[in-house]
Amino acid sequence: MAPPMSANEFLAALRREGTTVAEVDGWRHHNRAGHGLWGPVNGVMIHHSATSGTDSTVRLCWNGYEELPGPLCHGVIAKDGTVHLTGCGRVNHAGGGDGDVLKAVIAEKRLPPVRWADTDGNVHFYGFECVNRGDGEDPWPQVQLRAVEQVAAAICRHHGWSERSVIGHLEWRPGKVDPVGFSMEWLRERVRERLK
Repeated sequence: MAPPMSANEFLAALRREGTTVAEVDGWRHHNRAGHGLWGPVNGVMIHHSATSGTDSTVRLCWNGYEELPGPLCHGVIAKDGTVHLTGCGRVNHAGGGDGDVLKAVIAEKRLPPVRWADTDGNVHFYGFECVNRGDGEDPWPQVQLRAVEQVAAAICRHHGWSERSVIGHLEWRPGKVDPVGFSMEWLRERVRERLK
């Protein structure tokens, strides 16, 4: 458990890891403050956007939609590897998930099967939407996968966490499938190697 990074700390951590960052105007103060807690933070959650196109995905994640107001993540990871920062603080990305999974993340242990949606993940996880349709056919360019790895490692490095603090949405909430196209064990291994 850790206090969340400030906007300056967040940006610096990403840049130290070699991440290419685009700051969406106003991201430092764009959040869901007043709609629940933000922190203590325990991990990083990876999603696919189920969209195509960087600009439209960034707009969606900034604005949200009628049923779910934005921001919908802290950053959008584009196909070209650029991370577009869209929020700082509490964002609507994780929703309710399994409290036993959160306990495993905190303990940095292997995750149990996801069963419940009894815990607010927006309190505890940094969230990133990766531009991908999530249909199993949309490709994941290596530069985009490297950016996913960099983002996760940057946050883990800042907080002193291991790769076990990186999870997918499908590992948090019943019925979710994202990200489709790579396994979280594969990503965690990449993060583990980067953190050495």
